Amino acid sequence: MSWHPQYRSSKFRHVFGKPASKENCYDSVPITRSVHDNHFCAVNPHFIAVVTECAGGGAFLVIPLHQTGKLDPHYPKVCGHRGNVLDIKWNPFDDFEIASASEDATIKIWAIPKQLLSRNFTAYRKELVGHARRVGLVEWHPTAANILFSAGYDYKVMVWNLDTKESVIMSPVKTIDCHQDVILSMSFNTNGSLLATTCKDRKIRVLDPRAGTVLQEASYKEHRANKVLFLGNLKKLLSTGTSRWNNRQIALWDQDDLSVPLTEEDLDGSSGVLFPFYDSDTNMLYVVGKGDGNIRYYEVSADKPHLSYLMEYRSYHPQKGIGFMPKRGLDVSTCEIFRFYKLITTKSVIEPISMIVPRRSESYQEDIYPPTAGAQPSLTAREWLSGVNKGPVLVSLRPGSELLSPRPLPPERPPSNSLSPTSPHLVDQTEALVAEDGRRPFSLLEEKAPRWTAEHRLEEKKTWLTNGFDIFECPPPKTENELLQMFYRQQEEIRRLRELVTQREVQAKQLELEIKNLRMSSEWS
Repeated sequence: MSWHPQYRSSKFRHVFGKPASKENCYDSVPITRSVHDNHFCAVNPHFIAVVTECAGGGAFLVIPLHQTGKLDPHYPKVCGHRGNVLDIKWNPFDDFEIASASEDATIKIWAIPKQLLSRNFTAYRKELVGHARRVGLVEWHPTAANILFSAGYDYKVMVWNLDTKESVIMSPVKTIDCHQDVILSMSFNTNGSLLATTCKDRKIRVLDPRAGTVLQEASYKEHRANKVLFLGNLKKLLSTGTSRWNNRQIALWDQDDLSVPLTEEDLDGSSGVLFPFYDSDTNMLYVVGKGDGNIRYYEVSADKPHLSYLMEYRSYHPQKGIGFMPKRGLDVSTCEIFRFYKLITTKSVIEPISMIVPRRSESYQEDIYPPTAGAQPSLTAREWLSGVNKGPVLVSLRPGSELLSPRPLPPERPPSNSLSPTSPHLVDQTEALVAEDGRRPFSLLEEKAPRWTAEHRLEEKKTWLTNGFDIFECPPPKTENELLQMFYRQQEEIRRLRELVTQREVQAKQLELEIKNLRMSSEWS
């Protein structure tokens, strides 16, 4: 009887890792030498932040994403901690805000200026003081604005509400005190209603983060967990750790029953910690080993076999830590579905690694880019603390789609000066509309300020004038130079009209997503 291997169809079977060229890496970066088991790197579509070596305290670098190549030895640092920085995380809803945890038992919130830093930055926005010992982990809530979680070496998880005017917050809104040892990792489910933790006692716990109660606890002795991760909406947990024979191991759990894992898989005999990363849009799991250069990736399914091995990216350069780019910062034109930023201490280099689906077509691939979590919270801090749960706000990654901005966008043309001093209430409503819509805040103004609307239309009419000529009614050109100028003006007008059409298409797409989000919210509630 002949044996036939069972092949499983998958659009991600041939995903491969592509390291960036040397000129697109970040060179001469003084990466920290700390032995703490953390990522030491945080990335968003604007910046890459990395923990660095610093005398007399803790610091990290914030480098603009486009500033590749060799880093200036005197590049300014973000410094203000009295001890080493152990963890950094960007606010998922504000690309210019970052939280840092330190050995000095404090957490600091920093508002990074949009312009490049010219000297060391020490002006933090908020300081959170509550832990008795050093703080090893910080995590932002995935759907609620201004909610931050921290875990310290005092065995406590603290919940902070940053939606206050105080610059120094002395007490958290909730302290979770159920762990018997140092907390090693934290992970939220999709809507942030559950929190999973691993502890130095090697147990996995699923907590209610608002009540602080333990809902599930793993007492399985065969797997000593180190890191844990919620797998999107699959109602499953993925943990990495070691077996009783000290082999590196990954295990998959049912979040409602942690008595026995659904499946276990031994990887190798190395000693470095395994960092798991999960992409809920593609159901792909990436396992990155600290101290080696490998990145294994799997496809996760709700049915058996739950974990299907795909491939492995191999490199000779070991990673000290690693960061990853949010989905809204990926290059969809190259079919990039994930991007890592690998810290190589032996070369003082940060190397981007793109995970790419090989496709011949250059058009947008809708099947590998479903709507993903955007940069807008679905809840306020007060709503979440009062018990409300909502899923993330979804956005499209299609080129030309305006991603939801972390900060309100100003209107394209401000109202005339005569309106602003006499109608402050109207201006406030305009700003509220900008925050809500992010694109065109003039609908309310057109109802309540017809005079300004006429001025606005006149101003729009003026934009059609170039060097005093109406581009639609100017006389025919008499010389070759005039003809060339006319051609350039018409090309510019065509480009402007195309952008206008694209904006209208994006608005229609975002309205569809808003309807979908409202339906999801009603289902969650």
